[in-house]
Amino acid sequence: MTLVANARMYAATPAAAAAWKLFFRWLADKSGVDLAVIDYAFPAPLAALWSRPDLGAAFMCGFPFVRSQYRPKPLAAPIPAGARYAGRPVYMTDLVVRADAPYRTLEDTFGGRLGYTVEDSHSGYNALRHHLLPYRSSLRPALYGKRIGPLYTPRRVLEAIIDGTIDLGPLDGYALDLTKRHEPAVAQRVRTLATTDPAPIPFLIASADCPDEIVHRLRSALLSFGDDPRCAELRDALCLAGFAPVVEADYALIAAWDQEAQAAGYSCPA
Repeated sequence: MTLVANARMYAATPAAAAAWKLFFRWLADKSGVDLAVIDYAFPAPLAALWSRPDLGAAFMCGFPFVRSQYRPKPLAAPIPAGARYAGRPVYMTDLVVRADAPYRTLEDTFGGRLGYTVEDSHSGYNALRHHLLPYRSSLRPALYGKRIGPLYTPRRVLEAIIDGTIDLGPLDGYALDLTKRHEPAVAQRVRTLATTDPAPIPFLIASADCPDEIVHRLRSALLSFGDDPRCAELRDALCLAGFAPVVEADYALIAAWDQEAQAAGYSCPA
């Protein structure tokens, strides 16, 4: 059985995409599962990738996962390297502006142009909305003069900030780490004004139809990645400490943030 693999969500740069291809080759070798690494770049819809019956490994955001009626099978969650992750499979959204922008606080951007990725994204929509919610009031129900999106990917948010299309945008913190690692000159063109609370990170999934025995082999291999001495350079290229088991109950936090915003009448960030 040949299954497909793709790291679309975290192919933040061409070099990162190349490192993920090497990673999937390692995963196939370690697990003994035949994986065909496929290209699946924007604008191809992620929902179609996640629903493929031959999916062996791809990243899925927790927000669409908790809202899905027919869930794929979780494999493992990445543990990003870096002190702010504290060795946990979590991530944050960095709210960024252009490096030369005059803003010094998040409040300075109010009234400007806010970007977002897609409505079923946690990092690019749900976490952004959660972070902005306390700033709203009956006297100030709208924080921004214009909401621009969907921009679909962190890279397109980054480009929109740099070219001046938006004043503030949400960037998946791990995707930003990968950009800093592989394209520091690009990353230096933006700076972070605020960072959201941590939340459970997108994780690798397999198709709901994937046999349990194959899921077990893939999962076991992924959980060994952080300790494999052959993978030190690959871990560095991917800004990863390793992988952890997926605790599905943890992702209830993402649904709770959504419910809190909806209850406050804040269905979309603006």
